[in-house]
Amino acid sequence: MDATVTNVDGLVVHEVPGDGSAVLLWHHGSPQTGAVLPPVLDAARARGWGVVSIARPGYGGSSRAPGRTCTDVATGIARVLASRGVERVVSVGASGGGPHALACAAAMPGRVVAVVTFASPAPFVDDDGWFQGMQAPGALRAAARGEDARALFAETDEFDPAQFVDADYAALEGPWGSMGRDAGLAERDGPWGLIDDDLAFTRPWGFALSDVVVPALIYQGGADRVIPPHHADAIAAAVPGAELRAVADAGHVSILERLPEALERVARRIPRP
Repeated sequence: MDATVTNVDGLVVHEVPGDGSAVLLWHHGSPQTGAVLPPVLDAARARGWGVVSIARPGYGGSSRAPGRTCTDVATGIARVLASRGVERVVSVGASGGGPHALACAAAMPGRVVAVVTFASPAPFVDDDGWFQGMQAPGALRAAARGEDARALFAETDEFDPAQFVDADYAALEGPWGSMGRDAGLAERDGPWGLIDDDLAFTRPWGFALSDVVVPALIYQGGADRVIPPHHADAIAAAVPGAELRAVADAGHVSILERLPEALERVARRIPRP
C-alpha cells in the first residue's frame, strides 16, 4: 500500500493506515526524506499497525526551522498527530531519529505508549569522551562549534565507508537497502536538514531523559562505528526503567534488522487498547 503524503504546517507527512490498534511513529535517520521504508512498513503491518513518518524540518520538502531543538520537532509532530486523531503511538527512532523519538515520548506521555531507539546518540556532553569510538566525528565536532563551523564542514564532507562494518553492508544488500537509496535522495535536497540535526544533537535537547516515563527499549550494535555503544549505555541509564538490548556483532545499519523483534517486545509490554 502506498503512503498518503500531505503537508501540515510545513511538515511533509507520510501515512499508511492500520487496524487502529496502534501507530508506529517512525523517526528517520540523518539524512533521509521521511518516506516510509519497506522494512518499516512490513514490521508495522505484521502487527496490524499503521505508520506515520514525518520529514523533519529541512528534509524531504519540509520547511527548514533554523535553531530547532529535538523538543521543537516533537511539538510539531504532536500537532500533526492531534490533527489526525492519532491517540496510541509507538515512537521509534533510528540513529538521528532516536533523540526525536525520545523527545516525543517525553512530550506526549498520554499519546506515546512506548519508545524504541536504534543506534541513537546520547545527549551531548562537552567532553572528548562523547566522540570516543566514532569513526568519523568531524561533522558533530564541527556542530559543537556552531552553525557556521558545521556549514563550512558540509562543503567538504564525504562519507567514510569505514563507518560501516560487514554486517551493515550485508543489511544494505537486503531490505534495508531502501534506506541507503533514500539517503541518496535526501542529499539532493541540500545539506540543511543534516546540519540542523547535528546542531540539535550537540545542543540541549529541550527535555531530560528522566522525563521519558513510558516503556523504553534501547537497541545498540556493539560494532557500531557511527554511534558507539557508550551512547546507548548513557541513554539506558538515564531513562527510568529502560531496557538496553545490545547486539554484539551488529553495526549502525544492521541493528535495524531487530525492528520486528522490538515491536514484538513492545507489544508485550504495553496494555491492549
